[in-house]
Amino acid sequence: MTRKYRGYRVKTYTRFFEIFKKDIGYFWGREGFLHCTNMNFIMRVLLVKSGFFAEEDLKLKWTQIWYVSPHQFLQVKVDGKWIDVDIWANVYGVGFGKHAKGFR
Repeated sequence: MTRKYRGYRVKTYTRFFEIFKKDIGYFWGREGFLHCTNMNFIMRVLLVKSGFFAEEDLKLKWTQIWYVSPHQFLQVKVDGKWIDVDIWANVYGVGFGKHAKGFR
């Protein structure tokens, strides 16, 4: 997913109304920018449909980035541990096991 989708700080605001879309087909046919909430929606669908994870193994979490902007990331339960997965922030150097916060 990190090769297909990415976050953009400015587009988060200029494409605000896309945050309300919930059509997996619409998202799957695109590349480039998606909101963090949209990326997490796709990731949740993929993980649950894979059969390796159940809804109980996934948590949606919120944090603040740039100290003013709400940001959503996913926690996935793997081998009894909760792992942060922040696909939106990957382009900014935030890898698996971490999530965006503050100015990063």
